[in-house]
Amino acid sequence: MSRQKMARIYGQPLKLAGKGLAILLCALPVSGDGEVYEYSDRQNVVGSLQTARIARHDTFLKLAYEHKLAYYELREANPNVDPWTPKEGEEIVLPKQFILPKTRQGIHINLAEYRLYYFHPDEKNKVWTFPISIGRGDWLSPIGGTTVVDKLVNPTWYPPASIRKEHEEAGDPLPRMVPPGPDNPFGKYALQLEAEGYFIHGTIRPYGIGMQVTHGCIRMRPEDIETLFSMVDRKTPVFIEYRPFKSAAEGEVIYFEANAEVDYEKFKVISSEEKSRFLSDAIRHMLEQEQFYGAIDWFAVFRQADLALGIPYPVNLYHPGPVFISAPSRSSTATHAEASDLPYLF
Repeated sequence: MSRQKMARIYGQPLKLAGKGLAILLCALPVSGDGEVYEYSDRQNVVGSLQTARIARHDTFLKLAYEHKLAYYELREANPNVDPWTPKEGEEIVLPKQFILPKTRQGIHINLAEYRLYYFHPDEKNKVWTFPISIGRGDWLSPIGGTTVVDKLVNPTWYPPASIRKEHEEAGDPLPRMVPPGPDNPFGKYALQLEAEGYFIHGTIRPYGIGMQVTHGCIRMRPEDIETLFSMVDRKTPVFIEYRPFKSAAEGEVIYFEANAEVDYEKFKVISSEEKSRFLSDAIRHMLEQEQFYGAIDWFAVFRQADLALGIPYPVNLYHPGPVFISAPSRSSTATHAEASDLPYLF
């Protein structure tokens, strides 16, 4: 995306200096496995918006994997960039700034973000966050509260009759039992949920993460589920919601985030009335904060609601727009050849 296009969508990116830089650096991830952020009791936003330049042979699948993002997160944040053949040297936005969930315990999943948050009971003021894949079409991921009832290492998969029927109709019949190994779609680790038939599990096709492709389970990259699995205990609460609009106050800034509506083939995950209610809730929250943090640019709010870029956007009146920093150098140790994985993403 050119600087001109970025300016039209996001406003002119700012240079970092002085106090603003110090505040931003405090929100960067701390060391450790996965994306883990420290935050204070009064903090509502973590991370930072970053930019990166397209290298030769890059695709959004490759970039999402390398930068620990969901594929659809990159799609939302860069609506004018071709995800399969982006231009070499083109600058893109890495949406690595997050509004924290209001419920900060256990596992919190927002299907609209394609993202999971984990709050460890013994690690106060730290949050781990991971990209996920969610249920597709008429295989909706469950919404509501549940718990982790079991932890499975090298799980055996027993495909339900409905999935076996789907595969049989597609000419790809499944056995009644799939043992652990390279053909087991659960990967090496699975967290069994109290919601019957649903799991948070790994995958043997990591480049498909960040899409709407599962049979209702929450799917994670192998290294991410391994990290989460090592921290989570049985009886850990799990809260799954679909919340396309979020808002938060951080420092002297009010943020508003709009995520694109999840696409279901047969029906929508929420009705238009429910979607309006989520937007109304976010607006009500921003109105409550307006008396403390100054007037809100409501044109910016509704423009972001329409654009659905999936980023926390500053909506204070006269605020110059979001702050970007350059992404760290990319790792050269990626082991997955995404070109050969493409036919097997799902």
